[in-house]
Amino acid sequence: MSVEVNNESGYQLDEAEFADLARYVMDEMHLHPLTELAIMMVDTDTMSELHVQWMDEAGPTDVLSFPMDELRPGQPDSPSPAGLLGDVILCPQVAADQAAVAGHSMVEELLLLTTHGILHLLGFDHAEPEEEKEMFALQRRLLLTFLAGR
Repeated sequence: MSVEVNNESGYQLDEAEFADLARYVMDEMHLHPLTELAIMMVDTDTMSELHVQWMDEAGPTDVLSFPMDELRPGQPDSPSPAGLLGDVILCPQVAADQAAVAGHSMVEELLLLTTHGILHLLGFDHAEPEEEKEMFALQRRLLLTFLAGR
């Protein structure tokens, strides 16, 4: 699996950790080994511009997901087709603010948001209560099992 991580946020982050998490999530979701994903960390001004352009909402947000080939999770014996999963855009400053409220580190918040963004690329959503329950349970399981395996 090809994961490209670009940090243009001004924060010092371990890009390899985010690539490792992404590969773990993609593997757990049974994506084809040739699937590609891009993760980018940006500053609040860039995130605000993207948020207005794509969501028509003012101000920065924590994560945006831009699917490309609309891949969906595969099965253990039948992975998804190869393709471009898409882009996950993260804003460390917004994550830092959220982490302070939640009582954990910015990196933990960014790892959670990375997982969340990848699940959105795979078609998961949280608009309805049942969808939210499913997505957030999967997100939690994926992140906790990744962290436990490090």
